[in-house]
Amino acid sequence: MTVLFIAPLPPPTHGQSLASDVFYRRLRERSEVRVVNMAKPAARHLWDRMGRVPTVLTFLLRIARKSRNVDAVYLTISESLLGNIKDLCIYLVCFRSLDKTFIHLLGGAGMKRILERRGMQYRLNRFFVSRLRGVIVEGRTQAATFATLTTPDRIHVVPNFAEDHLFVGEAEIRQKFSDPARLNVLFLSNLLSGKGHQELLDAFLSLSKDMQERVRIVFVGGFESAKRRKDFLARLEGHSGLAYGGEFVGGSEKKALYGRSQVFCLPTYYPYEGQPISILEAYATGCVVVTTEHSGIPDVFRDRVNGFAVERRSSESIRKILEEMLRDGRGLVDIAVANRNVAYETYRTEIYQSSMMTIVMGATAGNRS
Repeated sequence: MTVLFIAPLPPPTHGQSLASDVFYRRLRERSEVRVVNMAKPAARHLWDRMGRVPTVLTFLLRIARKSRNVDAVYLTISESLLGNIKDLCIYLVCFRSLDKTFIHLLGGAGMKRILERRGMQYRLNRFFVSRLRGVIVEGRTQAATFATLTTPDRIHVVPNFAEDHLFVGEAEIRQKFSDPARLNVLFLSNLLSGKGHQELLDAFLSLSKDMQERVRIVFVGGFESAKRRKDFLARLEGHSGLAYGGEFVGGSEKKALYGRSQVFCLPTYYPYEGQPISILEAYATGCVVVTTEHSGIPDVFRDRVNGFAVERRSSESIRKILEEMLRDGRGLVDIAVANRNVAYETYRTEIYQSSMMTIVMGATAGNRS
């Protein structure tokens, strides 16, 4: 069985490339995989830049060569306007294989805006997507995005995952909540406009001095530019409760970082947000989550059950939640333990891989019968 795999693979490692890699590792155990690696060299959206047209043309030529005589095609799609045009070109190149093609939306909000416009781009998407074998999305929110493009039986919901090595036991969780006087907060995501890192920083700076002394916030992630990095890091200077942990952490270092944190905070309103893997990682490592009810997050997060919902673009909303947790954190450990348990039951790598294989390899077997 032969599968054409069109997706970003690490490096760099981010939510989309990690999800692609986890599926790819299982897929190659069962079939021949022809890979077209669509990895971006930086945090910015590569396909948003017209100067990348020659690069896109190179990818399209590679896809055309590798698409011959395949049993299935797997494609992770973009959410920006220009990125979607790139995907439309891929559909055209693979036109004879559309009936055995699966697209996977690892995101959500950006695609929803594209399709809401109902113009020519919407009609082109409907023309191609209606001919695909299937659409894979992260949650119910994204499934609704494709409701006018294809039939319900072709839309498959596969939630994201937390890697197996991140899961911890209940004793470890209770240990890190043993000092109610301290609150360690982790922000782990690319520090892009809309991710909420500026609002989290503003919330800390608006706390009273006494409360600032009880909070430590670690920011981890890459910046859009050297200037934005310099400006943000300058704001951290002089505050012992603020630290920058670098552009990337992985493996045991990532687990240790989550393990030192009682709270994971991602107050995102990022336009291309989907179902953040970092939130599921926070569950697996026994963290209380503070986030927004944005894009696909409500599919995996409930306010006052998994943590606390804050308003978009609101440092004041974040400050109030920080103060609430500092004043009375007695129930936080119970939320953290419950988060770990739900992650183990629902968001393990094995569950993700098995679901993806059932969908794509099932279609592959059908094509060969």
